[in-house]
Amino acid sequence: MKKKFLFISPHPDDAELAIGGTIIKLKQQGHKVFIIDLTSGEPTPFGSEAKRKKETEKATKILGADKRVNLGLTNRYLFDSKEARLMLAEKVRIFKPDILFCPYPDDAHPDHIAASNISESARFYAKYTKVKLKGKPHYPYYLFYYFCTHLRIVPKISFLVDISGQFKKKEKAIRSYRSQFIDNPKNRFVFDYIESQNRYFGNLVRCKYAEGLYSKETIKLDDLKNTL
Repeated sequence: MKKKFLFISPHPDDAELAIGGTIIKLKQQGHKVFIIDLTSGEPTPFGSEAKRKKETEKATKILGADKRVNLGLTNRYLFDSKEARLMLAEKVRIFKPDILFCPYPDDAHPDHIAASNISESARFYAKYTKVKLKGKPHYPYYLFYYFCTHLRIVPKISFLVDISGQFKKKEKAIRSYRSQFIDNPKNRFVFDYIESQNRYFGNLVRCKYAEGLYSKETIKLDDLKNTL
């Protein structure tokens, strides 16, 4: 059965870095995939609004996402406000995802922490009745957290997704953000970091590359055949 998946990204490039392989894999399997960037990600040392927009469009084509929108919230000063919750909740009602994805809540970056909190609340707000929001009430069955944390920690992993066949394409999507990871010498380490992280996750489940996800809720399995 085909499903709908919605990925919430604090800035353009976070989804690619943390969960790009899974996005590509889901599209290859025929599912619907949507991405919402909460901010433009600008200003940055080598970027601009125009550059970032073109880079995001290029990366989105590589990922194969069905639709990607930007809420236009303020980069660097993203806050968990009622307004932000309602903006995102309305998109959840419109896209009607079966599963929602957002950043892991333990992070050094205030925007990532805020994005996690906004996403949790928007998931709940989206099911409200008698509110002035477009779309009908909807509650995604699961909320999964992906890892794009700036803390030097080993995050809690609930499960891993094998992206061995999607890693090269994921890397290509990340390279679309030239202003962030190529033009800026300080960020060029990202490619080695992501390769090492995904290889480490892969080693845990005997595959070449994998991406990790965390769930606060118990996960339902219909059978065990796909766990081996």
